[in-house]
Amino acid sequence: MNSAWHWVSIGTSDLEAALDFWSGKLGFEEIAIAEGDDPGLRAHWRLPDRRVERQAMVRAPGAAFGGIHLVEWGGATESVRADAAVFDLCPKNLDIYVDDLPRRMGELTKQGVLFRNEQYSEAVSPDGVHFREIHLAGHDDINLVLLQILGSETPFPATGFYGVGPLVCIVRDPAPEKRFCQEVLGLTLSHDNILAGREIEKMIGLPPGCALEVSIWAQAGQPLGEVELVTYQGTDGADRYPRARPGSRGVTHLNWWVGDIETFSSHLSAHGVKYSSSHISGRLIQTRATRTFRSPAGLQIEVHTAV
Repeated sequence: MNSAWHWVSIGTSDLEAALDFWSGKLGFEEIAIAEGDDPGLRAHWRLPDRRVERQAMVRAPGAAFGGIHLVEWGGATESVRADAAVFDLCPKNLDIYVDDLPRRMGELTKQGVLFRNEQYSEAVSPDGVHFREIHLAGHDDINLVLLQILGSETPFPATGFYGVGPLVCIVRDPAPEKRFCQEVLGLTLSHDNILAGREIEKMIGLPPGCALEVSIWAQAGQPLGEVELVTYQGTDGADRYPRARPGSRGVTHLNWWVGDIETFSSHLSAHGVKYSSSHISGRLIQTRATRTFRSPAGLQIEVHTAV
């Protein structure tokens, strides 16, 4: 594919609360909203007995990548990360780039946003990236991270929130996942680090002596829609990837557009990746063809071609 992901799918129990955060507080654009059930989308996801109440597509102003598809489900639904440990295996964080972390924290605090710590953390990665970050609990048990890269020349909108950079995925064995990102998704390795020390333990909430192996995979020159692989060395988290599926609350999967789905299908087969075929005749999303498959760790991915 060789491109950043176009949108992440997130299930929610309250679309208004989700939109209040993404659009009301961060200034993301509401690209489309659809009211009522969506049998076409549910048929694609093989959820005949569920009901969609509402859905919306949002993204940072002017961004072509890193969008968010929010689906409000009717009735009780399980959460991907309910009561999750820090190092459980799952799609864990959405990292949001900000221009001035202390300033934006102050603004959000005045709007009632609660952060996991009173003070942000600041560190320099082994490859020299100087960053600040702070975690907050988002809607539907999503973990959100505000991330400032010091010295970045990224042009920020007036809101100060540039968009969603990485989806952070916790994996037990990074080697096959790295090969998958490079060979199947066609992404470029932009950062590859081991993070350790007391500041990192405090930043993430890790046991003493635990280190992180972190790699970031991206479209060259595009900071949005990245995939970040994290392995917590010295821990053994529960595998929650089977819970990260449409119909659940929280982050469920990533989505890409491609121009030629048959060529991409042949590419998947050449790499031994099994996939299912479908299409979406939805109220908000419509595709001519869709291929659904999973990464070695279990992250669901959907690749679509437009009608």
